Amino acid sequence: MTTAKRVCLSLALAALIALAGSALTLASGPASAAGHRNDHARHGRSLYVSSGDTNSVLAYDGKTGTFQRTFASGGGLTEPEGIAFGPHRSLYVSSRSDQVLRYDGKTGKFIDVFASGHGLVDPAGIAFGGPGKDLFVASGLTDDGRGNQILRFDRKTGAFEAVVDPANAAGLDDPEALVFRQGLLYVTSTPETSPSEVLVYNPRNNSFVKKLVPAASSHIRDASGMVFGPKGDLFLSSAETSQVKRYDGKTGTFKNVFIRAHRGGLNEAEGMAYGPKGHLFVASELGNAVLEYDRHTGAFVREFVAADSGGLGEPTFITFGPSPRK
Repeated sequence: MTTAKRVCLSLALAALIALAGSALTLASGPASAAGHRNDHARHGRSLYVSSGDTNSVLAYDGKTGTFQRTFASGGGLTEPEGIAFGPHRSLYVSSRSDQVLRYDGKTGKFIDVFASGHGLVDPAGIAFGGPGKDLFVASGLTDDGRGNQILRFDRKTGAFEAVVDPANAAGLDDPEALVFRQGLLYVTSTPETSPSEVLVYNPRNNSFVKKLVPAASSHIRDASGMVFGPKGDLFLSSAETSQVKRYDGKTGTFKNVFIRAHRGGLNEAEGMAYGPKGHLFVASELGNAVLEYDRHTGAFVREFVAADSGGLGEPTFITFGPSPRK
């Protein structure tokens, strides 16, 4: 064999080895991704519901709505409202004991009192976000005038960090739901005797930005739940009228009544969440159920969590998350 042929053969062999290595890498990549997908499929998704009457968070199958178990309770949990999965997949729950409690996100075991004090009273909605992914909490307005603030706590330690808009330039009046979107914090303000508003804050400097949905054009009272839809529209639930209304997510302009009053048995609409297949789920507080609606039309789909299932009583906030460990 000539030197030239040896060189050509060596080059060809090297190319084949490189090609085989690339094929092996490509084959192993999707297999790994499929492994993750199978892992998620194996563990599934669940719907977690704050149950005020039972002082607990209940877990339901994310596909069927079947009751799985009482997931979180104890630690002084009282009439839970806001609920969110945070760092290390722990579950954080606002409690009428004027605290935010932390539970193991897999087992539901109580871990600790994560946040308290510094004006935190009657907490409602909670959300993680901002530059440091900190915990923001709606501190409600009590009968004696305490609270009525958005408080910020360190996401790792729970240490108090700041009051958002401390001078209350926004005119906040009894905050309820909190949602982060594109770096900004959106809050529903729910005065007792006048229409609700949606206020926008910048978490980078804790400042008030604007009123996205001002009272004069909100056409809604007691806006207890808030979500942004897949196409950017804003949806607000009204506990007072048992409706869900739709707004332009950029301008705040009222569009329509998305879910008419009492559709599907909706009775005092509270927290909302989009499910794995994109439909909108709404907690019916006085119906003791969670109802499912078509994401495009608002048509009633089904009673996802049946009335009183698992002892559910006065549900407020809801969220989807990984299924609990059995």
